[in-house]
Amino acid sequence: MGKAPTVREILGKSEGYLAGRGIDSPRLSAQVLLAKALDLDRLGLILAMDRPLTPSELDAVRPLIARRGRGEPTAYILGEREFYGLDFTVTPATLIPRPETELVIDSARELFPDGALARFADLGTGSGCLAVTLATLFPTAHGLALDNSPDALAVARQNAVRHAVADRLTVLEADFAALPRCDGGYGLIVSNPPYVSAAEYRECSREVRDFEPLAALVPGESGLEAVPTVAWAGFAALAPGGWLLVEIGWKQGPAAAALFTEAGFAEVAVRRDLAGCDRVVAGRKP
Repeated sequence: MGKAPTVREILGKSEGYLAGRGIDSPRLSAQVLLAKALDLDRLGLILAMDRPLTPSELDAVRPLIARRGRGEPTAYILGEREFYGLDFTVTPATLIPRPETELVIDSARELFPDGALARFADLGTGSGCLAVTLATLFPTAHGLALDNSPDALAVARQNAVRHAVADRLTVLEADFAALPRCDGGYGLIVSNPPYVSAAEYRECSREVRDFEPLAALVPGESGLEAVPTVAWAGFAALAPGGWLLVEIGWKQGPAAAALFTEAGFAEVAVRRDLAGCDRVVAGRKP
């Protein structure tokens, strides 16, 4: 029998294989998946570089690397993704949380610096990353997580339980326009609705096109189709002085702001992400 390959050797081979398949971040992907197969953290993987792999460990690694080589996102293979310092369960029924969406949370924290938020709603909750994070950061607030996908809502429920906020988070299957009112109105409504235009979607990587849910990405030809519905539903359900925060596409700032103004919002502003792109439109109900 030949000598068993070491962690270092398998990592190198896996990286080369993924690079040859045109996979994004092949080295990082190989590291994360190898760590998963060996039940190690990243530091543990580094410390184990010269350790030979057993046949059963090799059998655990190969299918993970093969899945990544077919373009499947690492988050779906691992079954989770970190967002705002919290780990969230994700499945192909939900979008993979992205760093840009954290600007919605940053904005909410700036608007409610003293933590005085009683009720909030999240429209199109998906994995629940926004709703669960808000419930974690505002420990006295009660929230509503709304989505029209029962499969996504099942994941959101898992994440609410995982982070011990299920007792303060109501999960509801409904469309944006069916956002229920609450006594006194919501102090904050957030949404990361579908906003990718049809043209932009055609330019997306195969990891997005082949694996992430189309309905959570593309609302129609322009990408702005969901914003008026969110704006009007949000305005009707907010308390006076309440805020609506909506994630948008990088070129949609002026159009989205105009839709907010048309819906009746005041103090409408577009916030940019760390890359300098339009990312969140905000408005206050007078």
